[in-house]
Amino acid sequence: MKQRLLLAVLAVMAAGMAHAADQMRMAVTTSFHNSGLADVLLPEIANDLDLEVQLLVVGTGQALRLGEAGDVDAILVHSRTAEEAFVEGGHGTHRREIMYNDFVIIGPSDDPAGIAEAETAGEALQAIATSNAAFVSRGDDSGTHKKELSLWTNADLAADTFGEWYRAVGAGMGAALNTASGLNAYILSDRASWLNFGNKGDLALLFAGDPVLFNQYAYLPVNPQRHPHVKTELVSKLETWLTSERAQILIDGYMIDGETLFVFNAEPVSN
Repeated sequence: MKQRLLLAVLAVMAAGMAHAADQMRMAVTTSFHNSGLADVLLPEIANDLDLEVQLLVVGTGQALRLGEAGDVDAILVHSRTAEEAFVEGGHGTHRREIMYNDFVIIGPSDDPAGIAEAETAGEALQAIATSNAAFVSRGDDSGTHKKELSLWTNADLAADTFGEWYRAVGAGMGAALNTASGLNAYILSDRASWLNFGNKGDLALLFAGDPVLFNQYAYLPVNPQRHPHVKTELVSKLETWLTSERAQILIDGYMIDGETLFVFNAEPVSN
């Protein structure tokens, strides 16, 4: 009896091992995760590639640091300057663009700073600063935070000189949006996270459309010459999938309330 039970257990274990998916670790931005797209892509990646992609959800700055330390196999982030520095520093093998959306400025529906009438993102931010209307910043070295700081600079303003109306929360996109909702404050968000955000309260999308708000996401394999344990074959396998027609259909087809959240713009991986 014991022998039959042991054989049965071993058979189950063997079957599980035979069907166990390959695994890799990828650092992704909180905005990508909050958009809900990961919930669409990961099951399809598992089905198509027999690959389990374990996500570490952090800001872009932290994602790049994880790559530098060799704690992940690949990175999916959205801050081109920081990404290019990562590759030029030898931490990543290359940078491959996958998809894009845009940043938008969210704020109280009654718009006390009057940014809905602004013609540029710079004008919108200047109006917020002039009115001292509450503004929530990610404050976490994320891609969104980096973009926000560059927008203030381009508007001839310095965030480190602002008063109490400027609240840096040091949190991910979802948490920052929750804070903005609670304070009825302005905030810079990527469009996808905003559309997928449930606790909108009295907030509304007030400004969008300036080309400077373009938001590109890119895939960066960690350099195996720096970290030999990196799963290069799986990283390459995922990159080929992310640049495929299969991924394009899923990414372009992901909508909330009839609105597309991301636009696929990857070039296929050449063999």
